[in-house]
Amino acid sequence: MLALIVAGGRGTRLNRGEKPLVRICDRPMIAYVIDAFCAAGLEPVAVLSSAVPQTANWCRAHGISTYHARGAGYIEDITECIEMLDITGPVFISVSDIPGLTAEIITDVLEAYQMAGTDACSVWVPVSLCQKNGASPAYVQQIHGTDAVPCGINIINGAKNGEEQAETALLIESPRIAVNVNTPEDIEAAEQMLCPSSR
Repeated sequence: MLALIVAGGRGTRLNRGEKPLVRICDRPMIAYVIDAFCAAGLEPVAVLSSAVPQTANWCRAHGISTYHARGAGYIEDITECIEMLDITGPVFISVSDIPGLTAEIITDVLEAYQMAGTDACSVWVPVSLCQKNGASPAYVQQIHGTDAVPCGINIINGAKNGEEQAETALLIESPRIAVNVNTPEDIEAAEQMLCPSSR
């Protein structure tokens, strides 16, 4: 099963160069996400844009497959990638800026998706976990009676690419996927989680 890692963003809010290569505990953010998917037995494909040439070089140097999208937008680039790679089954989609992601979380999501039997699955975390790190989420929705935010992990059915798909909303109460790195404060929170001894 493929995992599309969306990694074409400029990271202008961080102002530290290409966002996927921003270092957390002296490792590029994208490395954590790719390692998690590989450990879970999935094949990562980095979905890139012209805005991240150094990320493309990093992926090439580390043997990571890439797809260079037009950079029209998150959903547009995913739709384009699925079509061009002729993906006709379930496919994982993940942002590249959740360095706390683990193989165990990925496996749990996949198992829940398979049990649900829907075409799609979205993953959410309680807004309270995000607020503990000082984040102010722009989008909040009630999931199973809890105020929650999307963490940037989804599964969709490639055979229905571009169509509206019946979706299972999965709430995971894990601080590891509550840290979505967009600001310097998020970097600090991620490093406190992943390498507290070096702080």
